[in-house]
Amino acid sequence: METTITTPVTLTEGAIKEIRKLMAAEAFDHSQKLRVGVKGGGCSGMSYILGFDAMLENDQEFEIDGIPCIMNRSHELYLHGIEIDWQDGLNNRGFTFQNPNASTTCGCGTSFAV
Repeated sequence: METTITTPVTLTEGAIKEIRKLMAAEAFDHSQKLRVGVKGGGCSGMSYILGFDAMLENDQEFEIDGIPCIMNRSHELYLHGIEIDWQDGLNNRGFTFQNPNASTTCGCGTSFAV
């Protein structure tokens, strides 16, 4: 397990606020960290992973504004520089991803190709 000095992703103020709400829930397991990652699938080839998880052997650890985060080291190639935001509008509610490494994205914004 590795702790990185630089932060490979950015969370906007809105995303930080929403993540802190989730972490403040009574049933939240404080041993888990925010996992940012990718997996194969989606209409563009790769989908984003964003959720709470235990740290695994191949993970790097970093902190964003007091939020403990983890990412599989091999995923940084696809996610370095990504900005994660929270939208709470009438037509859109949820986390959004602005990935400078994506060559194409799907219409819903949850999958991409490099």
